[in-house]
Amino acid sequence: MFDIERWQEIFDTIRKNKLRTFLTGLSVASGIFILVILLGFGQGLQNGVANEFAEDASNRIWVWTQTTTKEYKGLNPGRPIQLRNENHKFIERQFKEELDHRSAVFRIRDASVYYKKEVLSYSVQGISYGYQFIDNQHMSAGRFINQLDEESAAKVVVISNKIRREVFDKDQDPVNEFLDIAGIKFKIVGVYGDHGGDREEERIFIPITTAQRVFNGADRVNNLSYTLKPASSFNEAVEASLNFDEGLQKYLREAHIVAPDDPSAINTFNSLREARRYYNLVDGMKMFFWFVGICTIIAGVVGVSNIMLIVVKDRTREIGIRKALGAKPWSIIAMILHESTFITAISGFGGLIFSMAILEFLGPYIEIEYVLNPSVNFNVAISTVFVLILAGMIAGFFPAWRAARIHTIEALRDE
Repeated sequence: MFDIERWQEIFDTIRKNKLRTFLTGLSVASGIFILVILLGFGQGLQNGVANEFAEDASNRIWVWTQTTTKEYKGLNPGRPIQLRNENHKFIERQFKEELDHRSAVFRIRDASVYYKKEVLSYSVQGISYGYQFIDNQHMSAGRFINQLDEESAAKVVVISNKIRREVFDKDQDPVNEFLDIAGIKFKIVGVYGDHGGDREEERIFIPITTAQRVFNGADRVNNLSYTLKPASSFNEAVEASLNFDEGLQKYLREAHIVAPDDPSAINTFNSLREARRYYNLVDGMKMFFWFVGICTIIAGVVGVSNIMLIVVKDRTREIGIRKALGAKPWSIIAMILHESTFITAISGFGGLIFSMAILEFLGPYIEIEYVLNPSVNFNVAISTVFVLILAGMIAGFFPAWRAARIHTIEALRDE
């Protein structure tokens, strides 16, 4: 039942002690505010990391080679390791059931590129048709390199959105136009975009078979790139990726006679392995944010308890009169609990609303490295406030219990 007299007493007490009540409420509100902002920042970190790894396929494995650093089986260190087509084909056969997309990459060095009489300074790479999905590219016009292009060593080329903007007229469709690469005409069949932005759109793609045949590449490749089939969970995907990575390195070390502990000759970049490291770091930071926020809230709740002790001390004579007039102990407890719960609830919701408003209006505009759109789950935030209110009730209970146990005669003597 709603007791208007009880609420009048609460508001009268607050009016008489405005500064004390304000400072107590501020400590509680700041605790919720700090917790929500920290949780939002933690989510922003997670969003930023996910965005970084979204630039390429999330389960991408990239292989490149350097020179050996250790003597092995009578071979001296310092040998350059050269990947070959046969390596790519063997891996494709050996891990056929695990692979989703695959592509070898051959980089063409110092090739002059012209559009009409204009010199273009972009890198030229020979790739397989699966590279579009490995590098997470989308088509803006036309098509990507396909299997028929690769099998027939077609003289076709795919350019990027950046190249389209910088080389062609604004309303011009570059598809079916021709680029001159090292004196050979290549027909533009598509325009791609890359989530990595302009830095990833400095490349021109042609079929790898064409690159090797026309530019004296023989059977050499510079990189091998793969993605694995999706798994049912992130942990399973990481485990499958690590097993494939291990098998891949074992084969390449045996094929090129490289010491198992040589740190340089055979190198792989496993995006899921890197993602797991970052996610573990983010999870650790989020746990730390929870710890800091909860400690701040506890400090606020302790402040509420201390203030309620002062309230009980100030109202000792009033409590004695109430008990002399027949007030029950639980009515005394309820009086103190109502006030502590009211202060905690109002302050908690105030801190929540202020922090959520900041994240709502400023969060979408925050795009710094590894932090993107800080936000917090509303259900988590509101649940935290209700836990805070419960904590406020517990904090108020002990002063209330002390008030209920005050002996009537002693309370009436209090000055």
